Amino acid sequence: MRKLFMAALLMAFASPLAFAQTTGDDYNKYDIYAGFSHNRVQIGAGNEDPEFDDIFDEREGFNGFELAVKGNVSRYVGIKGDYSFHRRNTDFGDFDLEADIHNFLGGVEFKDNARETRVKPFAHILAGVAHGRVNIDDFDDPISESDTGFSAAIGGGIDLRVSDRVDFRAIQFDYNPNRANGTTAHNFRIGVGVVFR
Repeated sequence: MRKLFMAALLMAFASPLAFAQTTGDDYNKYDIYAGFSHNRVQIGAGNEDPEFDDIFDEREGFNGFELAVKGNVSRYVGIKGDYSFHRRNTDFGDFDLEADIHNFLGGVEFKDNARETRVKPFAHILAGVAHGRVNIDDFDDPISESDTGFSAAIGGGIDLRVSDRVDFRAIQFDYNPNRANGTTAHNFRIGVGVVFR
C-alpha cells in the first residue's frame, strides 16, 4: 500500500512536465477555498471484525471546516496546501466527550483552471499529518489524550463558475486515512464551499 501511494505521489508531482506551456493569461494563478466539511470518522479503528456493514456502522460524524490555498503551475496542475478541522461533542449523562481532528496536508490538484471554464471537475492527492485529541470530562477525573500521525486525502469534486473571481464547490469527496496510536482510521470527508480565484 505504501509503495503504491508513493508511486502515485511521484507521478502527481512529475505531471507538470507532461503539460504544454501556456501564455500565462488564460488560466487563474491561484485558488483560495473555504467551506463546510463533514468527516465520517472510523471509531472502530484496529477492530479485526471483517463485517462489511462495519464500513458504515463503526463511523461517527464530525463537523467542521476546510481551508485550502492552491498555486497553479499550469492550466491543469496546481500545488495545494490544505487545513481541515472537525469536532464531535457527545453528552453521555455522567460525562462529556469532546474529540477534535486537525489535518495539515499538501500535494497536487488536477483541474482545468481556464478562466472561461464553467464546470470544473477536479482531483487531488494530498499527504501530511493529522493531530487528534480526545477529552473526557467525568467531573471527578478528567482525561485528555492526543496523538499525531500520518494523514492523506485522495479524492475530488466539482466546481461551478459563478463569476470571474468566484466558483461554487458543489461537492468534494475524499478518502481521508489517519494513522494514530499504531492503527489506521479509514475516514471519509465530504464538503461544499466557495473558491476565490
